[in-house]
Amino acid sequence: MEPVHRGLGRCVCSFWLAVAFDIVGLLVLLIGVFVNVFFYDLLIYAGAIVIFLSLIWWVFWYSGNIEVPPAELEDDVGLVKKDKGGLTGISGAVRRLSSRVSSGLRSSLRRTGAPFGTRAPSAQRSTGGTPAEQVVVSMATMTAMEDTTQSIPAVASCDVEMPHTRTETSPT
Repeated sequence: MEPVHRGLGRCVCSFWLAVAFDIVGLLVLLIGVFVNVFFYDLLIYAGAIVIFLSLIWWVFWYSGNIEVPPAELEDDVGLVKKDKGGLTGISGAVRRLSSRVSSGLRSSLRRTGAPFGTRAPSAQRSTGGTPAEQVVVSMATMTAMEDTTQSIPAVASCDVEMPHTRTETSPT
């Protein structure tokens, strides 16, 4: 026989914690508003935060007291109805298809060894799995107010010439 919960319901502890947080938060907030102390703003903010945190306990209390009839719960959590005798009809076919797809995905991930959601880099995918060539970029440092024009050695059979630039520094 299921116990009968009256008054505050099943989650009495969450209810009293929510009430305590509300009372303490309100007291701290009111002390910050009406008492002449130099840290009144800290008290006002702290009281508001404690009242906000009481919402957590109110949600726990409310959600802990939601009652769902077992007939409605069977469909949502995957419990098999006793009077139907197992997986029959459309719901049984959908469950079998779902289990086949999920087991197929699990076994394919075990074969490849790659975690779910990882992919090969796009350069490797486009060239059929061979790694792409690396592009080497050389950089030169320039001193203040120096004008240079450099020619970088040939990389991948093309000459790249640096544009005529001027670098300035601030006099700080």
